[in-house]
Amino acid sequence: MEINKQDITIFVVDDEFVIRDSLSMLIESAGFKVKTFDSAISFLEQLDISIPACILIDIRMPHMDGLELQEQLAIKKCEMPIIFISGHADIPISATAFRAGAVDLIEKPFNSKLLLQRIKECVEKIILDWPKNQEKKQLNERYSYLTPREKEVFLLTVNNHSNKQTAKKLDISNRTVDIHRAHIMQKMQADSLNTLIIMAVKIQVL
Repeated sequence: MEINKQDITIFVVDDEFVIRDSLSMLIESAGFKVKTFDSAISFLEQLDISIPACILIDIRMPHMDGLELQEQLAIKKCEMPIIFISGHADIPISATAFRAGAVDLIEKPFNSKLLLQRIKECVEKIILDWPKNQEKKQLNERYSYLTPREKEVFLLTVNNHSNKQTAKKLDISNRTVDIHRAHIMQKMQADSLNTLIIMAVKIQVL
């Protein structure tokens, strides 16, 4: 499934109405869809990580600040690119944000041209990576359907363990290994061992 610019939403999370309003007008003027939130908590309550989006987050907010929101998004395995905006960013805050994967941190009053350029860069990357990320999500979902024992057999199989070696390591029979492998191939929708290995690489379990 391919997407384009019109499919992508720019989320703005800032407790100041003036900032939300000005950002909304700026982003819409560049042809992007935008949705604003007055707190990190309200944003998390309505978050759908399956949609293509970029997030602009204020660093300093009451109840839950921008860095705490970034942590929560990581826990939820949300891969939306994040641009921080702040009037009070110091070096430790900036370092923390970038280490956690932020695209940029832009100081208030923000440079409109720079901010739009960063948003466009994020959008271009989202469009480019979307097919690959969707495939990865599908593979992770299939992997989640494996039983704990099937996951053990899966990992040994993609690490070049034979049926006999797998049976000995897990203290089960060769026949049981055969059954588990058949279930794994079916659940993962893999037509060969090579395909299964490629899948393991894509979901980063190998």
